[in-house]
Amino acid sequence: MSVIGSSARTDTGRRRRRNEDALVCEPPLFAVADGMGGAQAGEVASQLAAESVREQGQGGLAAPEQVIELIRAANRRVYSYSSENASARGMGTTMTVAMVAGDGVVIGHVGDSRAYLLRDDKLTQLTQDHSLVAELIRSGRLSPEEAETHPQRSVITRALGTDPEVEVDLFSLAAKDRDLFLLCSDGLTSMVADEEMERLLVDSRDDLDAATRELIEAANQAGGEDNISVVLFELEVTAVPEEESDVAKTLTEIDAVPALRVELEEPRRSRRPPRAILLGLTAAFLIALVALGAYTVSNAHFIGVEPGGHVAIYQGLPYDLPGGIHLYRPVQVSSRLLAAQLTEKERRRLFGHDLQSYGNSKHQLTQYEKVVYP
Repeated sequence: MSVIGSSARTDTGRRRRRNEDALVCEPPLFAVADGMGGAQAGEVASQLAAESVREQGQGGLAAPEQVIELIRAANRRVYSYSSENASARGMGTTMTVAMVAGDGVVIGHVGDSRAYLLRDDKLTQLTQDHSLVAELIRSGRLSPEEAETHPQRSVITRALGTDPEVEVDLFSLAAKDRDLFLLCSDGLTSMVADEEMERLLVDSRDDLDAATRELIEAANQAGGEDNISVVLFELEVTAVPEEESDVAKTLTEIDAVPALRVELEEPRRSRRPPRAILLGLTAAFLIALVALGAYTVSNAHFIGVEPGGHVAIYQGLPYDLPGGIHLYRPVQVSSRLLAAQLTEKERRRLFGHDLQSYGNSKHQLTQYEKVVYP
């Protein structure tokens, strides 16, 4: 088996001033890192992680052991830099690594960057997001549709550099001839649906440079809210194991995550009420909504996470409206507590967005700060 083509491209996007993503595209080793931490710390974190992977990627270990050690070494480098530099405290980065070895590909993953496989013109998501909304979806507290507009949808729950050790998802995938792998940051997946990515890859799979360019253009056309990074590589296999007939049979530790496809029901026709009644009900609803909104915004609070990963208290309602309008604002940001430092159970309890008073929110935040920093 060999890599017969690869391409990598990164773009700042339309809303960010700096690019905090970093790439590795050095066959047979590929990686994507997406930094976080505010100021320039996110950019430093992703670059440190990518440099570590690139420098140590030629070791003599067997592929699975080498991939997990690459990510752990990158974690140690980022954590060490953060511990020694006050301006970089709390920084971290996602990382998704793919190494071609033997008759397959080994993938290591931390965070919400993703790995996909295009096989027989069907795109399959291989990794699971380590993000707050992904945890809420898996626990049944949030639907995939609600996740698309959730105010904390960019918050990751596992990252490199926030702790001395990191838990890594690791699995192997037996390859087939003409398999096309995609590694990308969430700047692509938050802007472009899996179905559209599949279409673009199928249309441009004979020109990988064009494919990376078109994926980034699609993300920018959809708004370009974040940095966008794409790595593609295609494999040629001379001998394919007969028993491996589909993607689901090749994963050794986790199941493949299928691309979401939503079937919309045909709208039902209904008899309209008289116009005067409809207008009256609408006016009453709007008045009640305005009154409720004014009361809630001034009195209701909830706990969430700032883009840099720090836990914060918000005033208002935990909803985003079209056009980038937020029904909430941060009133207190913890300088010490990061979402990634909490357990999954603690995050579910803390980030349920239950409305409460400011006093209760502050007490709850203080208790968790004492748990992490006794």
